[in-house]
Amino acid sequence: IQKIIADAGYCSRRKAEELISKGRVKVNGRPIKLGDKAGFKDLITIDGEKLFVPRRKNNIYIMMNKPRGYVTTMSDELDRKCVAELVKDVPIRVLPVGRLDRNSEGLLIMTNDGELADKLTHPSFEKKKIYHVFLDKNFKGTDMTSLLEGVKLEDGFIQAVALSYIDEDKAQVGVEIHSGRNRIVRRMFEHFGYKVKKLDRVYFAGLTKKNLRRGQWRFLTDQEI
Repeated sequence: IQKIIADAGYCSRRKAEELISKGRVKVNGRPIKLGDKAGFKDLITIDGEKLFVPRRKNNIYIMMNKPRGYVTTMSDELDRKCVAELVKDVPIRVLPVGRLDRNSEGLLIMTNDGELADKLTHPSFEKKKIYHVFLDKNFKGTDMTSLLEGVKLEDGFIQAVALSYIDEDKAQVGVEIHSGRNRIVRRMFEHFGYKVKKLDRVYFAGLTKKNLRRGQWRFLTDQEI
């Protein structure tokens, strides 16, 4: 059943397993447990809400150039702008893959393919991400060396896979990481006393946002998928 929930685009497979374990999923009105099965004719509900299950797998893959000021969620308790507003014309519900914080911008993948979302975000797959970082002052060479060697933050060790200055402006840095931890790029630079003025994700898992204006989205091509 967790695979059906993920394929329907409700959430990732791991999250679906959590929902089942907590008793929030029912089939035909009855609570279920991990390992139970269901079919297209069964009524699956999550927290009492009916799950729409397409009869054939109909996956959608979207690339968005996320603007600043939008949270990477489908709804928000504080009534902030959400990326869901930017894809409201998509006929099937899609979810963000990973996250970009509200003040960050750049490449964001959205899909209803929960299996793929897991592979793109799980640390074991080490998917490459590149960010264009704008700092409040020049980035010292000694700090660059330290960040490449790795530093210990409050939630564990982290290191940049690659670092470089951009156009000889030492206040602008390109950084490659594989981690998806919360606000990790900002915290890496804050550790050395820098403030990130602007953060733009330009590359993720083999994809770039070339020719995609801020706030726009498009479907991925078969080759990109």
